[in-house]
Amino acid sequence: MEAASGILLLTGTVAALVWANSPWAETYHAIWNSFFSVRLGRFALTETGHEWVNDGLMAVFFFVVGLEIKREILIGELSSLRQAAFPLIAAVGGAVVPALFYVSIAHTNAPRGWAIPMATDIAFVLGVLAVLGNRVPVSLKVFVTALAIADDLIAVLVIAIFYTERIQWEPLAFGVAGIAVCFGANLLGIRKPALYAIVGLFVWYAVLKSGIHATVAGVLLAFTIPARTYVDRDFFLKRSRWLIDRFEAALPNSSEAHSAIHTMESQLALIESPLNRIEHALHPWVSFAIMPLFAFANAGVHILGNLTAAAQHPVTLGVALGLFVGKPAGIWLFAATSGKSRLAIAPPELSLRALFAAAWLCGIGFTMSLFIATLAFGEGDLLNMCKIGILTGSLASGVCASLFLLHRSRSSRSNNRHDQHIV
Repeated sequence: MEAASGILLLTGTVAALVWANSPWAETYHAIWNSFFSVRLGRFALTETGHEWVNDGLMAVFFFVVGLEIKREILIGELSSLRQAAFPLIAAVGGAVVPALFYVSIAHTNAPRGWAIPMATDIAFVLGVLAVLGNRVPVSLKVFVTALAIADDLIAVLVIAIFYTERIQWEPLAFGVAGIAVCFGANLLGIRKPALYAIVGLFVWYAVLKSGIHATVAGVLLAFTIPARTYVDRDFFLKRSRWLIDRFEAALPNSSEAHSAIHTMESQLALIESPLNRIEHALHPWVSFAIMPLFAFANAGVHILGNLTAAAQHPVTLGVALGLFVGKPAGIWLFAATSGKSRLAIAPPELSLRALFAAAWLCGIGFTMSLFIATLAFGEGDLLNMCKIGILTGSLASGVCASLFLLHRSRSSRSNNRHDQHIV
């Protein structure tokens, strides 16, 4: 799924670039700047195509990101301090160092863009790892996944704190009340996704009107989704065995057989947590529709005739070097130092060379970087320069990391014992 999603994301990017640099470029921008309305009785919400994608659909994307973060905190790579420390420290390095790169190059020209090279595009990164297949060690895939989740958490905090200009307190209060309702429903054991969806729409609208970016609502709502199963494992196993025996003893296509099947379906629904069920249902929509559409709506930048200016522009250089140099340098230095100093426990099979490859791969900022860039600069020449820097830095990071992993895979097959490990 990740490989196919990465291909679609790349296709949407290329299509946007081709259209934006064709004789019909004005139609591309006219479509995304046109206003579209949703009406329900007297209620009407009017947004541009860009705003519907960036404020609406991306809220769903961040909702799924929030579900992934919650799952990792509860049962995944971030479930204990010893497990979480290594990727968290690496993620902090991957946020601080590229931001410093950008500030040192472009602070006087566009200081609001400092967070753009901090982000990692988890879909593209996992897509590259999926394409490389067994050439990538499992420990590296696990580390990159945990790092990307921690990276997303940092990005969400940055958006909420630094890219909120004016807060309207009344709609924000309604949004907080909606989130409290979802938490209460969780505590009461209500597991119907429809309830959380209805309240979630209300919360999204309230947060949108509050001045805080609406995608933050998606993450907060994700933390209210129940992660516990309705029945415990032992009861499920005992009940399931009894139903299988009942089905086996019943005549084919009899009412007893069908009754056993339907009861088994209800038991399966009870043993799966709402968090897992919702994440599983939304993940294909996010991977194959929302993210490619976001890329198609935001990657369309006029490159022809702008390359010379972009190559000398501080914003372009700050973003590109922040992703290509600052991001991997920060991840590698912080992770390697924490592992060597025993401040954090690194996976024993993760070598320094594999860590370097993972760090370089995380320089693919694309989706998250484009998203933060639109918050920082809105529309205009600075955004175009920034997009060129994001495309350049992400492409260079992805290509170089892939070539390094392929070379490492070939060399490790011939001589694996010279690979120095972190701990």
